[in-house]
Amino acid sequence: MLTIKETPEGLTFSIYVQPRASKVAIVGLHADALKIKLTAPPAEGAANKQCIQVLAKALDLPKSALTITAGQTSRTKQILVKPFGGPLTPEWLKALKDRLKALAQKT
Repeated sequence: MLTIKETPEGLTFSIYVQPRASKVAIVGLHADALKIKLTAPPAEGAANKQCIQVLAKALDLPKSALTITAGQTSRTKQILVKPFGGPLTPEWLKALKDRLKALAQKT
């Protein structure tokens, strides 16, 4: 099950990245993290950049709303999602949690 935590800034969750995959996809869970396959290599931040792009598109958020807070050079990373254009509301938190849970259900 995907672990999602609320913070004063937004929501945090873990991802597991598989760089140099044959295609870009969010493929479900790896332990308690969202697994993301990336075509980018893990060099010079290319995989981190593609990771943020993929997540932003999947969550329908601007890239500036997502930050890698831990694991810059690791396959397991911690992501912070901040609200954009408005306050941190219970409705926004619930909608984002629902989207993340739906992504975690992919197989």
